[in-house]
This record gives sequence, C-alpha cells and structure tokens, in this order.
Amino acid sequence: MTQIDKIIGKGRSFSIEMFAPKTPEAEDRLVEALGEFQKLRPSFVSITYGAGGSTRDRTHSLVVDLNQNFPAPAMAHLVCSGHTRDELTEILTKYRDCGVENILALRGDPPVAGRQAHQGELDWAIDLVELAKELGEFCVAVAAHPEGHPESTSLDQDRRDLAAKLAVADFGITQFFFKASYYWDMVETLGSLGVSKPVIPGIMPITSYGSIQKMAELSGAKIPPEIISRLERCKEREQDVVELGIEIACELSQELLDQGAPGLHIFTMNLARSTREIFERLGLFTT
Repeated sequence: MTQIDKIIGKGRSFSIEMFAPKTPEAEDRLVEALGEFQKLRPSFVSITYGAGGSTRDRTHSLVVDLNQNFPAPAMAHLVCSGHTRDELTEILTKYRDCGVENILALRGDPPVAGRQAHQGELDWAIDLVELAKELGEFCVAVAAHPEGHPESTSLDQDRRDLAAKLAVADFGITQFFFKASYYWDMVETLGSLGVSKPVIPGIMPITSYGSIQKMAELSGAKIPPEIISRLERCKEREQDVVELGIEIACELSQELLDQGAPGLHIFTMNLARSTREIFERLGLFTT
C-alpha cells in the first residue's frame, strides 16, 4: 500500500473520484467503468461515502477491493455526520486492519434530506482527522472550498478553519469550481496563514444542465455567467452538454496546470467518457 501524500510529494498527481454504488444496477455500471478508469493509470482514486453512512459497507468493500486489484491506491471517504465516536473508531480500525492507509475526512451532509443540524458526536472534520491519526498511521486528506463552505460565517473564517485542518491533515482536495482565480486566491491566503501542504483542485465535468445547477447550489460554487450562457445554447441536447462540459473542464484544468497547480482530481460520477476525454485532451493518457 502507498500513502497518497508520498505520491503527491514526488510530483503532479492526476486522480479520480468514484462514488460507491447504492444498488446492484449501479454496481454493474461501475464495474463497466472501472476497466476504462484502469487504462488511465490515475495516481490514486477516492471513493465517496453516502450521507449518514448509507454506503458504509459498499464503500469499505470497494476500497478494499481496489487496493488489492487496481493499479493505484484507493482512498476511503469518511464522514462524521450520523456516526458516534465509537462507530467511527470501529470503521477506521477495520480499514487499518485491512491495510487501507488513506482516508478523506469530512464532516458530511445531514443524514436526512432537509435536516439542517449536523448529527454526530464529532462536530468537525478536524476531529475526524485527529481520531484517524490516533488510531493508525493513516494519510488523511481534507476537503477545501475555494469559494468558501456554504455554511461558513465568512470567507476569512473558512480559510482559517481550512488552515487548521491542514495543520493536522496531510493534503487537501477542493470542491469543484469554475474559475482558476478562486483556487489561487485560496492558495495565497493559506500561504499567508503558514500552510504549505498541497491542495489538489477538484474538477467536475458538466454532464447535465439541471444537475450541475443543483450541485452548485448545495456546494456553494458559483457558475460564471459566461458558462451559463454557453450551456443555455445547448441545454436541450444532452450529448452537446456533455461535450461542452468536457471542453470547459479541459480549459480550466489546462489553466490551472499552466499556473502551477500540483495536480487534478476529476469527479467522474462513475462515467468513463468525460474523464477519459479530459485525460486524453490534456495529454495525460494516450491510447
């Protein structure tokens, strides 16, 4: 097993996120996509964790399986929300005993749709980072929001909270965003707060006009007017939206790389085509 911070420390990383399937049908689709993802030779992969632990067992089994059979280390997402400290201890101990060394520590969404209050014994992601470090020699990543967390009282406070997380974690991965300046403003502020650990930009290829708007609302991301205008022109044609989403993702990715970003983390939504196209167009993979 390889700890991901060691991979990042050797140079740029190009990684992907997959989500743990909730149904047998979704699992079949992921199995089909995995063959394509394997060909991309990503630096590492991360596997999401459903709100309130809804994919607890599926996430665990997928991460363990990938660490044994995929040619790149797999990182397990884990959330505080909906769990007691004892439950989180049990989950982390099980990962440790199975040889899983990489964890993405998150506060997580409320376990019930519409519920506003965070439900769980650990209040913040930093508490989960500290618990993981207590239980084993985990490499622990945390989430970063270039435009600020939607529940943060201010952007300044959000940056300070992120700096505190990165003081104990090993690296960060951002939520998706659509302007490079958002990322670099965050990195500059973190530097002024004494943070030198890498934060990998997260890239979301747009595949649906409606879903990206909903996801942006939930994450606090802003869709720039120029991107909305481009989407409006083709929103009724699904394949055109997918193609435009690839184009926009490549434009942002290339700009970030040209400006010195330490890598990219592609949110695949378990769809191989957009991710493969991004890797190919950026010259990260050749058939």
